[in-house]
Amino acid sequence: MSESKTAGSLDLNLDLTISDPKLQAALTVARDKAVTEDWADRAIGRRDPSVWSGEDVVQRAVATRLGWLEAPFHFAGEAGELGSFAEATVKLGYSTAVLGGMGGSSLAPALLAHVFGVAEDRIPVRVLDSTDPVAVAATLDDLDPVGTMFIVSTKSGTTAETLSFQAYQWARLEEALPEHGIGHPIGPGDYMVAITDPASSLRAIPHHDQLREVFLNPPDIGGRYSALTYVGLVPGALLGIDLETMLERARTMLIACGRPEPARNPGLSLGLAIGALAAAGRDKLTFVIDRELAAFGPWVEQLIAESTGKHGVGVVPVDGEPLGASSVYGSDRVFVRISLAGSAGPDETIGGNIDARLAALATAGHPLIRIAVAEKIDLGAEFIRWEVATALAGAVLGIDPFDQPNVEEAKVNTRAVIAAFEKGEAAESAPILGVGDVAALTTALTDHLGKLAANGYASIQAYVAQTPACDAALGRIRVLLRDATRRATTVGYGPRFLHSTGQLHKGGAPIGWFLQLVAEHPEDRAIPGKAYTFGQLIDAQAIGDAQTLEEHQLPVLRLNLGADPERGLAALEDAVRNALGRN
Repeated sequence: MSESKTAGSLDLNLDLTISDPKLQAALTVARDKAVTEDWADRAIGRRDPSVWSGEDVVQRAVATRLGWLEAPFHFAGEAGELGSFAEATVKLGYSTAVLGGMGGSSLAPALLAHVFGVAEDRIPVRVLDSTDPVAVAATLDDLDPVGTMFIVSTKSGTTAETLSFQAYQWARLEEALPEHGIGHPIGPGDYMVAITDPASSLRAIPHHDQLREVFLNPPDIGGRYSALTYVGLVPGALLGIDLETMLERARTMLIACGRPEPARNPGLSLGLAIGALAAAGRDKLTFVIDRELAAFGPWVEQLIAESTGKHGVGVVPVDGEPLGASSVYGSDRVFVRISLAGSAGPDETIGGNIDARLAALATAGHPLIRIAVAEKIDLGAEFIRWEVATALAGAVLGIDPFDQPNVEEAKVNTRAVIAAFEKGEAAESAPILGVGDVAALTTALTDHLGKLAANGYASIQAYVAQTPACDAALGRIRVLLRDATRRATTVGYGPRFLHSTGQLHKGGAPIGWFLQLVAEHPEDRAIPGKAYTFGQLIDAQAIGDAQTLEEHQLPVLRLNLGADPERGLAALEDAVRNALGRN
């Protein structure tokens, strides 16, 4: 069925296929409630926090997090100045920009860089969001610090990873500037800008008063809802994206999302489907995205997981899992197909036509949502569609989609581990097993597999630098797990996922099964001003997260891949095959 019509050149269409009468009935109930209670006008038009809760304290908190509804209008007046900023950056001789951020501060910039690339008269943007020393080196070492604009992106001004990146780049600049014959008054701050919130957030950033430029966002916009703020628009301007058109498409979508009837409202109809189907047991939202838009997956994964995963409920977004036959799926899936006009399709090489396979899955009873994106610039509209949908799915599920009550838990444990490192003490941690003994590893995995929940999901957490080889190995391992267990699988690189799906892991339904992978650091990097290294920081983050999962009585198996993660993953793949009886 078609859920909305085309407005101008922007396709607002949402096709939803549901063959199960019980699921259709659940969705009808949610739609009737949304219409009767006027959710669209109250949430989008009037910004009424009572859509999400009847409690005063929750309503007051929600009211401070609805600024994203104004962003497409507010920032329309900033597009020209951002263009001038980008032009000046090129004229000043910068060849690259590096954005240091985590979660909401990094995923939208990474998405824009992946989808749009760089215009001929602009500069590329790299995103640094891993504390693995190999990732830090791979992002920065081949760049001339004096030819690099470094963007410190942190809403709170206190994000530990982001400030560590800044400290590292600051030290590189202090060393590089004398070599270039540049002296006072030029300093490292002249090669940095910041994206943050006003007042205390800005003041928390080291050297904030020495930075070349500061972009202050409205404080009533949460990180995961910030794609159309300076968080996405500053790197977008540097890349040469047409920000005016992107924001115009976003405004068109937002206006459509204010319509009262779900059938004509692209955000409401999607949100009701996500929420109602999840509440009925279809809580594994599985994305199949054309390769040109593949980076949309991690962005929407964070949006959904952190917004809905709390108080024992939530939607599990499944991004990057290759499409399989109907026999490998349980009855907890909803498939979402996001296509781009003119694309060759998702990055799939086996199994024939993707859309035909999805149609077969729909025939087999799995709900299917289809969204067609006419052109890349329509991502501005998709940001809004999915933000509105996620927020209203939260209303269906009865949760506040704008808080993240469990995120701080892992940070507290991480800080305790770091404190132990600083004192030269051994930190308490969950047991860890090496991958050298495949027989012992197979036994451990076999035991761990027995802890999978009946309606659960398997989460692989890789605290290693992301490489194509690691991507491929983790992809094979997750398919082995999915095909043998019929459970949904997710893969996240640490510590990035802690600012994304980490909230869902601890706060959502207690159905996760966790495989934590860490590595050794033969070529570690010091963090200037700290008594610990990047290697110790990522190790502390892994230990802290494992402790938090155990505190929630969730099954976690920690494995050390050794000094060569790619080789370690090969051994792990063999052990997984053995444990699953797939050899």
